[in-house]
Amino acid sequence: MRIGLFVTCLGDVLFPRVPKATTALLERLGHEVVFPADQTCCGQMHVNTGYQRDALPLIRHHVEVFERALADGCSALVAPSGSCVGSVRHQHAEVARRLGDDELAQRAGAVANRTFELSEFLVDVLGVTDVGAAFPHRVTYHPTCHSLRMLGVADRPLQLLRAVRGIDLVELPDAEVCCGFGGTFALKNAQTSTAMLADKIAWVRHTQAEIVTAGDSSCLMHIGGGLARLQVGVRTVHVAEILASTEDAPWGSGEVPR
Repeated sequence: MRIGLFVTCLGDVLFPRVPKATTALLERLGHEVVFPADQTCCGQMHVNTGYQRDALPLIRHHVEVFERALADGCSALVAPSGSCVGSVRHQHAEVARRLGDDELAQRAGAVANRTFELSEFLVDVLGVTDVGAAFPHRVTYHPTCHSLRMLGVADRPLQLLRAVRGIDLVELPDAEVCCGFGGTFALKNAQTSTAMLADKIAWVRHTQAEIVTAGDSSCLMHIGGGLARLQVGVRTVHVAEILASTEDAPWGSGEVPR
């Protein structure tokens, strides 16, 4: 299958190992991964902060870029981010329609129907739960709000993690409670966000896990910042990196796993 990779802003600028791991994983499973180089921000930040009219050009550009990818033979579009996929599926067409562009809304809906978060793509589309990964670490999983509530990915990431060789997967208490990031929420409501983060970190430490994982780099950035300030030695690793890790090219080896 030919797959169009939607890397997201955070993947492009701050966490490039995540889209690289996503690519390595999908290629290891026998698929061709295409990166549309002219992709940009999907506009989620603008929509979430009330600047819908400013988001419209970004939505139109996103639709145009990934329409071309689909026309060039991609069967699906995949992103290692429940948050950004949630925006594509639940915001793009609605914003276009609200601003009077029904034609763009229809096109956005068609692109959204072919766009998948990584874990749901693996489990629901490819029918795979064992991707041949190996990760001999004690890990706890945080289900991010958008993946859980907007996309309904449910336990798909856990299905994939449970099949990883050598992993010691421990349940995170109150896992479904928000970590407090919420994009610009963390800036506008810093004290509330920090209090929510403190609760999440307390539960992470309770598990005695070496690593906390999730399907969104944004939430991991927030949690990882709190953990780093406490200097407790717990690291954050995206689910894609765990699934891309193998015995031949383990995570942290400096190599991109294949």
